[in-house]
Amino acid sequence: MRSIVSSTTGPEPAAPWWRDAVCYEIHPRAFADGDGDGVGDLAGAAARLDHVARLGADAVWLTPFYPSPLADGGYDIADHTAVAPDLGTEADFDALVARAHGLGLKVLIDLVPNHTSDTHPWFREALAAGPRSAARERYLFRPGRGVDGELPPNDWQSAFGGPAWTRVPAPDGGPGEWYLHLHAPEQPDLDWRHPEVVADFERILRHWLDRGVDGFRIDVAHTLFKAPGLPDAGPGQHQDILRNHLMPYHDQEELHPLFRTWRRLLDTHPAPSGAVPPEQRVMVAEAAVFEPARLARYVSPGEMQQAFNFAFLESSWDGAEMRAVIERSAASMRAVGAPVTWVLSSHDAVRPVTRYGGGPRGRRRARAAALLMLALPGAAYVYQGEELGLPQAHIPDDRLRDPLWERSGHRERGRDGCRVPLPWEGASAPYGFSTAAPDACWFPQPGDWADLTVRAQEDDPASMLALYRAALRLRRAAPVPADAVAAPEGPADGSWFAFDRAPGLRCLTNFGPEPLPLADGDEVLLASTPLDGRTVPADTTVWLRSAGGTTAIAS
Repeated sequence: MRSIVSSTTGPEPAAPWWRDAVCYEIHPRAFADGDGDGVGDLAGAAARLDHVARLGADAVWLTPFYPSPLADGGYDIADHTAVAPDLGTEADFDALVARAHGLGLKVLIDLVPNHTSDTHPWFREALAAGPRSAARERYLFRPGRGVDGELPPNDWQSAFGGPAWTRVPAPDGGPGEWYLHLHAPEQPDLDWRHPEVVADFERILRHWLDRGVDGFRIDVAHTLFKAPGLPDAGPGQHQDILRNHLMPYHDQEELHPLFRTWRRLLDTHPAPSGAVPPEQRVMVAEAAVFEPARLARYVSPGEMQQAFNFAFLESSWDGAEMRAVIERSAASMRAVGAPVTWVLSSHDAVRPVTRYGGGPRGRRRARAAALLMLALPGAAYVYQGEELGLPQAHIPDDRLRDPLWERSGHRERGRDGCRVPLPWEGASAPYGFSTAAPDACWFPQPGDWADLTVRAQEDDPASMLALYRAALRLRRAAPVPADAVAAPEGPADGSWFAFDRAPGLRCLTNFGPEPLPLADGDEVLLASTPLDGRTVPADTTVWLRSAGGTTAIAS
């Protein structure tokens, strides 16, 4: 029998919708194919949005759907205000937004301001114009070092491996200047001190606001400005994440006035029918800044509202480590009055089932981590397939697309294993993702995913999908005050910890190895794995109605 959850725990939340929202990430080419060509598209996504609404999410975030040569999964953009032809049309985008709003879902999209595609009209103009031209000033072109300029301008390294500089021919065909790309060579970095760059992205923001979007996820928000003079970065680049903010291409002071300008634009630009009012729009920072106090600056008053907490995603399955991340994150965000934005997976991360050990153990820990994340006060992001318990898929070498594969000399397989098309139904690939042949689909799907499809999990009360749906129902029924902060309690060794999400709803996670007895009077509302009597097994999270609480659950 389906459980119905209700709560009388405290007053209705007066905070903006995004403070405690659950946002579902859609990677369009791997979500649902509407035209049968083997590639997911906007029409396919719109047709499947009821799955997201039934899950209990508050919003969807679409990764890039813009025209792109796909050198980096669509994050190399040739036109920031258009729709890629293989994903549909502007009318398809409008239909998706209307469908989402009709289902009560807000719509966030990716803004990618650090770089363009090398096929972008600006970059093509820059190559044709030559050194010291006005067209090149929109990017970061520099002469090389050495006798004949044969060495890169500095020692900066690409996040995808190798130098962050590529040399282009001079007008006479000989060796010319170098241009900066912190990612793939097909992604030249823009110069954010150039007024045309600033003005163009304000135009881009207005374009999508006029089409009804409710917010933006800002890609690599920490990299837009580079230190004046482009000094050498030294050793340890992209290795010691705690030193990221010390790199001359990360976390520069000029970022914050820019983001305040964007915030004012979002807060004042008129909203079309169906979209949220301007003051309710949201910006979320994808900033690889792991020092909590510095990350909090991105969500200080007048800037963004959310910043992904990658420290939580990067944590191993260790109670002491996770507790420390939770406490540091909560303290730093509380100092600026912002919520913590928790994330367990994304299109850039190894899926939790695999990351936590794979097999039954990895699945058990992924279930426990999901309940832990969803109990924490603040916002949460769920990546497509996370709610199905999908593992990281193996992609054959000849089908890999991630630039990490080539740039690492075939040492790193990259992120494609978490970007495999979603399985919707059926006993074999493509599992309802498309009507195309399996080999024609965006990525090949594993042959053993029949039990992981949405349809297979739909009526299974023990499935991962059922767990997520139940958790989101109970989470919505037990809202937290705007100033709520998790305060974990437990032994110093981290073998377990617990905290109150709201009056009457307590979250307890047992990291093991021994079963943990429940306290007298505690009633289990939801458990990540079946319980044996009054004990919580290792690698299990439970949500409890604390003794004296007012949360009620009835069948």
